Amino acid sequence: MNRIIIVLFLIISFVYSYGQDTEKNNLPSVNIKTLNGETFNTAGIKNADGPIFLSFWATWCKPCIKELIAVDENYVDWQEETGFKVYAVSIDDSKSMNRVAPFVNGRGWEFEILLDPNGDFKRAMNVINVPHSFILDKNGKIVWQHNSYSPGDEDEIYEILKKLASEKK
Repeated sequence: MNRIIIVLFLIISFVYSYGQDTEKNNLPSVNIKTLNGETFNTAGIKNADGPIFLSFWATWCKPCIKELIAVDENYVDWQEETGFKVYAVSIDDSKSMNRVAPFVNGRGWEFEILLDPNGDFKRAMNVINVPHSFILDKNGKIVWQHNSYSPGDEDEIYEILKKLASEKK
């Protein structure tokens, strides 16, 4: 009888943890905003052409800006080689949110900028500090995440993007 209870407990634990791991590897569905003020559901973060680089950042975060500048400097080459797409999610609150568009436009960033002023998407992704970046494969599964930024981190990002792009072929 005790063995049956132990086996049932192990099976239930496995099934429960498997479901949790699967959920952690998919993006949650949360309504946030585009730079134009339109509602955008995060389930729309997709890329049929390759992997996705998803970065949570803020205009007041120097490491965030350095990371996005490094990605932007390589954007055209990496995009051609890997087909990746960038979604940069600003966590600036409602008081500083109006600085995001001029900030992005001043830098000429061409990737997708989204706004999460209430922190709903940030919380759903368990992001505590920024920059916090994720790489998703072509199926939308999270395959890598990193908190913080140091010069040279973009090399690791590029290697992962190349690996995912080669798996697509």
